[in-house]
Amino acid sequence: MTYRNRRLLDVARHATECMMCDRHNCGTVVAAHSNQQRDGKGIGHKAADYRVAFLCYDCHMEIDQRNRMTRTEKLEQWEAAHRKTIGWLFDNGYLDVRRE
Repeated sequence: MTYRNRRLLDVARHATECMMCDRHNCGTVVAAHSNQQRDGKGIGHKAADYRVAFLCYDCHMEIDQRNRMTRTEKLEQWEAAHRKTIGWLFDNGYLDVRRE
């Protein structure tokens, strides 16, 4: 079963910058899922919701639709944005691991 969490995806609305191009306050940032099969991506099936990067419309289109970057470049850019997204989620209190 693939992990789904609508609340996690909705947090992207609170991101004030794209995690790929660093454009601030563009109002188009969404949770862009990984396109990698290893992350659960398949025909008609998105990767798990924890494998997202908060990207603006332009960067999301660049990763998903355009061919200006090689497949390797797209993967590297998306992975860097994913790491930045996870850091942003912790830094802004959306993810919190507390000791008991």
